[in-house]
Amino acid sequence: MSSQLITVFGGTGFLGNILARELVDAGQRVRIAVRHPVLPDWVKDGDRIELVSADITDATSIEAAIVGADSVVNAVSRYVASPELSFEAIHVDGAGRLARLVHRAGIEKLVHISGIGANSDSPSAYVRARARGEDAVLEAMPRATIIRCSVLFGPGDSFLATLASLTRLPVIPLFGDGRTRLQPVHVVDVARALILLLGEPVTERRFFELGGPDIMTYRDILSLVLAHYRIERPMVEVPFLAWRTLAALISWLPSPPLTRDQVILMQSDNRVDERMGTFDDLGIRPRALRDALPECLAPIHNE
Repeated sequence: MSSQLITVFGGTGFLGNILARELVDAGQRVRIAVRHPVLPDWVKDGDRIELVSADITDATSIEAAIVGADSVVNAVSRYVASPELSFEAIHVDGAGRLARLVHRAGIEKLVHISGIGANSDSPSAYVRARARGEDAVLEAMPRATIIRCSVLFGPGDSFLATLASLTRLPVIPLFGDGRTRLQPVHVVDVARALILLLGEPVTERRFFELGGPDIMTYRDILSLVLAHYRIERPMVEVPFLAWRTLAALISWLPSPPLTRDQVILMQSDNRVDERMGTFDDLGIRPRALRDALPECLAPIHNE
């Protein structure tokens, strides 16, 4: 991949931050475009990285952030809606606006990050917005690349950190019977896939679904975390109705630890559709969750 200037919207988020670091390590110039730009703590003197203030809801700031860019990545995501920033504003209107401006600027490569299970008929407002956002991007820029990720894990993630915190409880509550199947994917593997797709064409595919090598139930993943800490905890099945009720009761909080959309997501399997592009098309062998636990989980237990 020859040296490029790549603008990463959402470049301080979990995936965006890792992508920016991997791009810099690969010799690329990176422009991180976020509402409140802060220099990542991994940046060293001499790293070719630039910060710009940009809001995906504001066309003028988008235009300034993509000036001179060779490629653009939209890694902006919002998991909790608010009256000021709705899922529609970020994932649909914002994504479409960015794609239109990228196209107008004559930039040929746009990679849009979405999620596995994006469906315009979903009962989840978040999932519906993700699906409609893909449509908005492709309407503006039909040659854009759409990446649907499974649940991301890696050092500093929220997924494993949440599971680790649950192991402090005397009894661990499960979503339903705990048999929802997930295909967790390491954030670095996704970042490296994105770098390949930003380089010379490696495949004609435009849609990719990226998941790890193992499909596991939620119960099995919790068991792995417990085994990592060498502790035992009983697990109790909690009906989804109870989770939905809890989510409704705490929805007034500024940053609720559980939302209705998260509960809906946990009611369906989250796994790769092999008819889409996958890691195999890119020649990447993703790492297994089991093997990565030591680098991802903090030593929070003394048992």
